[in-house]
Amino acid sequence: MSQVVVKIEELSPVKKKMSLEIPWDEVKNELDAAYHDVGKKARLKGFRPGKIPRKVLETYFKDQAEGETTTNIVNKYYWQTLEEKGIVALSRPEINQEGIKENTNFSFTASFEIEPEFEPKNYKGLDLEKEEVRITDDDVQKRIDEIRHMFATMEEVKEDRAAVMGDFVVIDFEGTLNGEAYKELKAENYFLEIGSGKFVPGFEEQLIGIKKEDKKEIRVTFPADYHESKFAGQEVVFNVTVKNIREKKLPENDDNLIKNFERYNNFEDFKNDVRTSLEEKNQQTGKVDLQNSITEKLIKDNDFEVPPSLVERQIYYMMADTQRRMMSAGIDEEQAMEFSMKMHDKFKDDAEKIVKSFLLLKKIAQKESLTVEEPDIEKYLQDLAVQHKRDYESLKKMYEEEERRDNLKMEIMQKKVFDFIEQNANIKTVEKKDADMEVK
Repeated sequence: MSQVVVKIEELSPVKKKMSLEIPWDEVKNELDAAYHDVGKKARLKGFRPGKIPRKVLETYFKDQAEGETTTNIVNKYYWQTLEEKGIVALSRPEINQEGIKENTNFSFTASFEIEPEFEPKNYKGLDLEKEEVRITDDDVQKRIDEIRHMFATMEEVKEDRAAVMGDFVVIDFEGTLNGEAYKELKAENYFLEIGSGKFVPGFEEQLIGIKKEDKKEIRVTFPADYHESKFAGQEVVFNVTVKNIREKKLPENDDNLIKNFERYNNFEDFKNDVRTSLEEKNQQTGKVDLQNSITEKLIKDNDFEVPPSLVERQIYYMMADTQRRMMSAGIDEEQAMEFSMKMHDKFKDDAEKIVKSFLLLKKIAQKESLTVEEPDIEKYLQDLAVQHKRDYESLKKMYEEEERRDNLKMEIMQKKVFDFIEQNANIKTVEKKDADMEVK
C-alpha cells in the first residue's frame, strides 16, 4: 500500500509550507464514506431515502461529496502531520489543492506561521540601573492634599468677591462668528472650573475677576485644528452672563479629615499609611521600570523576525482595550469602535515589541529550565488575594477556566524569567529626586 508523502519547506523563519500527497486508496475510502453520508440524507423523486444508486448520487451530488472528502482529508492529514512532526502552527493554514481526480493521488499544500527558532543571548550579566525614589514629607503632604480635594465640598461664594483661578462658575453664554449666532456656541447654566482647560483656549482666563451677575464680552480665536471646521482658526465673540460662583472647601489637615475613613484612630495613623502607600507605589513603579529596561536591552541584542499573526493578535487586544476604556469613560460604543480601529497602524510598533518580549522570555525560560508548578500558582493567587483583599477560594475558582489559567501560568513564568535576569544582573541603585508621584 502506498504511503502518504510529506514534504516540509521553510518559506521564512516564521513560515512553513507543508506538501502532502495522499494515496488514491485513502482518497477512495474517504470518498466512499462521503457518498454514503450524502446518500442517507439525499432526497430525490422516485428513490427511497438511503437507496439512491451511487451513479445517480454522482450525477446530482458530486460537488458536495468531493467537497466533504477534500475537507476531511485536509483536516485529517494536516493535523496528523503537525502532531507527528511536533510543529505548532500559529495561524490558520493557507490551503491549496486542485480537487479530486479519479484513480489519482490527492495533493495539497498548507502554509502556516510558526514561532521563530533562535538562541536567546546577552540576558546574563546585564548592567542595569534601578531608580529609587525617597519619599519626602512634601510627597506625603502632596498626596494628602489630593485626598483633601477628593473630600472637598462645593460652596457658593457668599462675599462680594471676584472669581479667581480654581473657582467654579455657572454661566450662560452665546457666541457669534462674523455676527452670526450658532446653536453650537450657546449654552445655559454651564458649569465650568476656571483653569480646567476644558473650554476653548483663552476663554477661562478672561473669567478671572468677574463677579456674580456680571456680563462680559469674551473674544477667543479657535485652534486651527478644531474639530468643527467652520470655527477652526476663527475669532468668536461670546456674550457671557455669570449666574453663580462656587469654590471648593477642603477639609483641614486634622482629625476631621480621617472621619471619612474607618480604619484610622488619629491623623498620624492616616499620615503614616499615606507614606506606606507611596513607598509601595514607588517600589512597584521601580520594578516595572526595571523590567522595561530589561526588555529594551533584550530586544536590542536579539534580532529576529516575529510572526505577523501574533502581531495582529496583539494589535487586536490593544484596540479592544482602547475601545473598552473609552466606553467606560462614557463615550458612545460606535465612536469608541471607530476611534480604536483607526489606531491599528499606530499600535503596530508597540505590538511588535510586546510579541518579541513574549517570545524572548519564553525562550529564556526553556533554556534555563524555568517551569511553573502547582505550588507556584497557589502562592501567586494567595499573594494576589492579600494584595487586593479578596477571598482566596473565590479567586482560585476564577482561574479554574483553562484559558485564564494558561494566561496566569504565562504571567508567573514571565515573572520567574525577570527574577532570574535580575539575579544575574549588575544592578546599580540610583536615587531619583523631585519625583512626580501621582498615587491613586
